[in-house]
Amino acid sequence: MTFKRIFLFLVLAYVLAYAVIRTTQSEVWAKDGNTYVIYPSSTLFVYAAFRPLAYLDEKLTGRRSSVGPKT
Repeated sequence: MTFKRIFLFLVLAYVLAYAVIRTTQSEVWAKDGNTYVIYPSSTLFVYAAFRPLAYLDEKLTGRRSSVGPKT
């Protein structure tokens, strides 16, 4: 495999992993009616790893993100 293919594979895996987290960890906050991607507070590295995509996601779709459940 060439470097370009490996790089594209890693980028695709990163985006797909975010899509899984976005799908499985989303909830609507009753207070403001917005949808949030909720990152577990015990694994802040997941939040840090996916924060760049979360910024893009918020700009494109309005879906916000939070560490820990919204109460």
